[in-house]
Amino acid sequence: MRRFRAWFNWKKRLAVWLGLLVLAAGLVAWMVVMPGKSHRGELAALTADEQTLATELEGHVRELAETIGPRNNHTLAAEQGKTSDLDRAAAYIEERLPGPVRRQSYKTGGREYANLEARVGSGPAVVIVGAHYDSYPGTPGADDNASGVAALLALAARVKDPGCELRFVAFTNEEPYFFQTEEMGSLVYARECRSKNEPVQAMLSLETMGYYDERAESQHYPFPLGLLYPDRGDFVAFVGNLRSRELVHRSVESFRRQVRFPCEGAALPSRLPGVGWSDHWSFWQVGYPALMVTDTAPFRNPHYHQMQDTPDKLDYARMARVVAGLELVLRELCKTSNRASISR
Repeated sequence: MRRFRAWFNWKKRLAVWLGLLVLAAGLVAWMVVMPGKSHRGELAALTADEQTLATELEGHVRELAETIGPRNNHTLAAEQGKTSDLDRAAAYIEERLPGPVRRQSYKTGGREYANLEARVGSGPAVVIVGAHYDSYPGTPGADDNASGVAALLALAARVKDPGCELRFVAFTNEEPYFFQTEEMGSLVYARECRSKNEPVQAMLSLETMGYYDERAESQHYPFPLGLLYPDRGDFVAFVGNLRSRELVHRSVESFRRQVRFPCEGAALPSRLPGVGWSDHWSFWQVGYPALMVTDTAPFRNPHYHQMQDTPDKLDYARMARVVAGLELVLRELCKTSNRASISR
């Protein structure tokens, strides 16, 4: 009898452990398995339109990161009360967004800051595309985040009739010392949207989008994601929190179906390192679905938050493919978001 009980208890414990393993595997699959199939293999030659787009993107990045330079008010110029490079960047962006451009101004630390918003189209749903235009203190910020602003400006110029209310917003103060504080520009904006109960169905944060590396082991991740994703930094990633899983799925499926470029996606716990490291985090705080479109920044780019984050390090051909693909994704998101807004 004792042998039988011992055998039964052993089998019971094994069954429990196997059940837990199945549940864990199911949860991981729920977070990381994406619809469609990521492109692998050679990339097609750039089209004439993509070549033009690559030149346009490089021009924006060089203007922001070289001509203007570090874009953060924690500089000597700002302390002396002069026009800061952050203000010069805001003026550059405002001139190039489709008008009219709304300045959402607010004050902190005795200085005035502004988010810049341009609206295109109309409809029952609101889709927001955003990118922060400040850089880490003292750095030129080509990838972080002149690349995201360049993509924002290019998309705003290209998408004329999206089929929903599509907003292009350049956010201030994403970097330290404002990161994930009350003064973070995107949080100021997101809270205004929520206070007005605006029907925001999706928010896409364009964050560090220009660095790619085809070499093996050029891509790294927080444990245990390295077991699940490629080790080559040649893809663009769509990253959201668990509550934004549907938006991540819709975006990845649309991109993979329409674009021959490597694309990965994940809906992960927001506390995992890197998952909330941009302006999409602000929209999570007020309950809106949001994701980040990114080259994964420090998990790939060795120049992240360094003086070496310069325009010559970026791959504008690949960046153009991603931005052209995002235009297609945005058009589909607008259609599906309108249907979702009407059904509610």
